[in-house]
Amino acid sequence: MRTLVEDEPEKCHSHFSEYIKKGIEADNIKELYKKVHVAIIVDPTIKKTEKLAPKKRKKYNLKKLTFDERKKKLVERLKAFNDLATMTIVIVMMSTKHLMGFVL
Repeated sequence: MRTLVEDEPEKCHSHFSEYIKKGIEADNIKELYKKVHVAIIVDPTIKKTEKLAPKKRKKYNLKKLTFDERKKKLVERLKAFNDLATMTIVIVMMSTKHLMGFVL
């Protein structure tokens, strides 16, 4: 830990961030282990800690559509495509007539 602090301080802070938050330094680690060892000898029962519930995971696979839902979706896409094509034709016709001198 000492050499890492001297050589690469950023890496040391990322590796030992929890130790730094709790105020544990390289000199205190040996004493900390001795205290923990004595505490385990005095009371060897395992104490359960409360753990947070796991996070709900996102599902990226889509729900399968039924045949009728797929058919309805296709009809909507085709309808939108036809409306767009109709609008494009009207705009082209209007611009062509305007260029030729015709006014609607």
